[in-house]
Amino acid sequence: MKTKIYYLFAVAIALLLATSNFASAQGQNISVPKLKLNNGIEMPQFGLGTFTASNEGCKEACLVAFKNGYRHIDTAHAYRNESGVGEAVKESGIPREEIWITSKLWPSEYGEGITLEAIDKMLERLQTTYIDLLYVHQPVGDFVGAWKDMEKAVEAGKVRALGISNFDDSDEVFHAIVDNMKIKPVTLQIECHPYAQRKDIREKVKPYNIAIECWYPLGHGDKGLLSDPVIGKIAEVHNKTIAQIILRWHIQEGFSVIPGATNPDYIKENISIFDFELSNEEMTAMHSLNKEQRFFNMTLEQKQGFVNFKMD
Repeated sequence: MKTKIYYLFAVAIALLLATSNFASAQGQNISVPKLKLNNGIEMPQFGLGTFTASNEGCKEACLVAFKNGYRHIDTAHAYRNESGVGEAVKESGIPREEIWITSKLWPSEYGEGITLEAIDKMLERLQTTYIDLLYVHQPVGDFVGAWKDMEKAVEAGKVRALGISNFDDSDEVFHAIVDNMKIKPVTLQIECHPYAQRKDIREKVKPYNIAIECWYPLGHGDKGLLSDPVIGKIAEVHNKTIAQIILRWHIQEGFSVIPGATNPDYIKENISIFDFELSNEEMTAMHSLNKEQRFFNMTLEQKQGFVNFKMD
């Protein structure tokens, strides 16, 4: 009788451990750190970028991400996949307040009166009553008028925080918002990775306590960056991939980072960076790779054409 009880007990323990391991594999035990923004709100430091994902592909990617511990999704009207994000949030069963949703307004939606209407339509696409972080996507057109409407949206409870995306093109566009608007940006979203560490921009935002959020954190898949021998040696030490070392570097630099992926394996790989740390010597080696080499180099003048590109 005792043998049978011990056997059943052992089976129960095995099942419990298996369930625990499954939950861990699904990312439920991953603890993503949060950044405290200059308005006092905390934002998950790590998230999923959705640039280039189709609407359905975005939905599926978000669902995989949620199962693996992601709680921060970055989208935009220009990506045409906001409704996919909204559907994934609904289907995930995760309380809305536990998920951070970022989106961005396109220049054709800028202007007092125009932007408020665009925000309401964005809320409909996302199937939510509020957006956690809203960006002006590009520094062209009437972004000042847009910002005034965005401030009204914050006051109405439709948006929690405001940010500027790609406002590293000139001092003029940066200071037009940062120095003159009632609500200050909490974040500046720019291209940033070990080959373009953006040291000048980082110094510029420090007095305003503006967080840097990084797109193209893996260099848009640049083969040179993703096979860099310096990063490769660090990866071998930690039994991690080069991509994971790069993303870990972003975290330890204090950035918010939003690598894009639709492949489930990459989604899982990217978030598996919170079980190790880079040493001071390894961080110094990463710093030595900076050559301010950007992979997206459209000029401000070229971006002016975005104003006439209407989003439906």
